Amino acid sequence: MSSELVRALQERAARAQPAAYVEEVGGWWLRHFPQGSWWLGSVLPHGAVTADRLPERVVAAEDFYARRRAVARFQITPGACPAGLDALLAERGYRRHSAMSLQVAPTARVVAQPPASTVRVRVDDRPTKAWWDAWHAVRREGSDAGPERGMLARVPGDSAYVRAAIGDEVVASGRAVADTGWVGVFGLATIPAARGQGAARGMLAALAGWADARRAAGMYLQVERDNAAALRLYARTGFHELAGYHYRSDDRVDAARPPA
Repeated sequence: MSSELVRALQERAARAQPAAYVEEVGGWWLRHFPQGSWWLGSVLPHGAVTADRLPERVVAAEDFYARRRAVARFQITPGACPAGLDALLAERGYRRHSAMSLQVAPTARVVAQPPASTVRVRVDDRPTKAWWDAWHAVRREGSDAGPERGMLARVPGDSAYVRAAIGDEVVASGRAVADTGWVGVFGLATIPAARGQGAARGMLAALAGWADARRAAGMYLQVERDNAAALRLYARTGFHELAGYHYRSDDRVDAARPPA
């Protein structure tokens, strides 16, 4: 594993999913995303820190979240974050959870995968009403799109918004972001009744074509390690794991906080 490549891809992912507030301290990205997805409001601790200064840096991060009445969470990637950080957080009572896989693939290999003939895929360069309709359909009616809309408005650079239909029904959606030679894939999701029919594979192929047109040689994505179906799909389309990572959350804060 190349630690430099892992850091670079995770920072691309952070730019493609920008939190509402970001403060960089010595190479650590302190991110806060109220009402948004919790993992986008975690610390990305990539800057080197000597062992004697590590507790001080952790306390500073905890202060950042305490001022915002938020739980301190850290994204931990062995080899890409300071040695000893995971153990220190465990000693401080942080819970380990959410094992993840950072996966990469050559764009050319993903392009070469044949899409399912029954699936129609559309890619737009902005989040159209039809794409938002697909987003709601996949995530069920009633999902609050407000935080997602705010996040998408902050994304720099070129983006692709993809949706897939089987017959007259839109069954899947996702997006991608191009950033200096790489394209990241985010939020691929299919309604349960349509899974296994090629919608996700078709969207990946379409996004690979979009990436190839922008001369992005590589693609990356992040997936839960316990999502066996997604892991099989990504392996079939050319992806492999570059690094594993997990999160640490200071659940003591929630336990000690009085009800609002």
